[in-house]
Amino acid sequence: MDFIQNFLQHSITFFAIMDPIGVSAIALSLLSENITKTQISTIAKKSSLTIVIAFFVVLITGDLVLKIFSISENSLKVMGGIILIMTAITMVNGSSKEKTPSDSKMDEEKAIIPIGIPIAFGTGLFTTIIIFKSQAENFTDIISIALAFSINALIFYFVLKNSIYIKKYLGAMGQSIITKLMGLVVGAIAIQFIVSGVVHLAKSYL
Repeated sequence: MDFIQNFLQHSITFFAIMDPIGVSAIALSLLSENITKTQISTIAKKSSLTIVIAFFVVLITGDLVLKIFSISENSLKVMGGIILIMTAITMVNGSSKEKTPSDSKMDEEKAIIPIGIPIAFGTGLFTTIIIFKSQAENFTDIISIALAFSINALIFYFVLKNSIYIKKYLGAMGQSIITKLMGLVVGAIAIQFIVSGVVHLAKSYL
């Protein structure tokens, strides 16, 4: 029961922060307008593989980062929460990602940077993974985190692969509404991180 509860929490959090539909809209704005189905499929594969590799690198080295800089879990919660709030405000107000001119020859090169990192896998995901890892009590919790992210990476792949059809179906307004709703969820998660971190830090100093 605990595993299912943790898994659902991890999955919902990753989905809200990653916002695959919003990211797909940004990705399309960076790619050429006449991009083919084959090209977008290749880009989706490369971008998804990029965020999966980045996830496992952060998951494995997260504890090392905390130890090297002598950062406590609760301090990271507060700072991570602040970063997530900034992300949430950006999502609610509209993406501030810079749009650059597209070139069909350079489309596939954009799969890793900037679509994979930092658009799909940004600072919000980075800090959230480290926080989840620091909260893990056993190996089962680590499995839950990895499985939750892997499923979200798969969702991201399918959404980006079919982003052309999703854009036609939802339209710009539909994508914007979903991103804003996800922004509210991310903001709520951020507040939980901050409050939890502040409470535990206060207790440690009293």
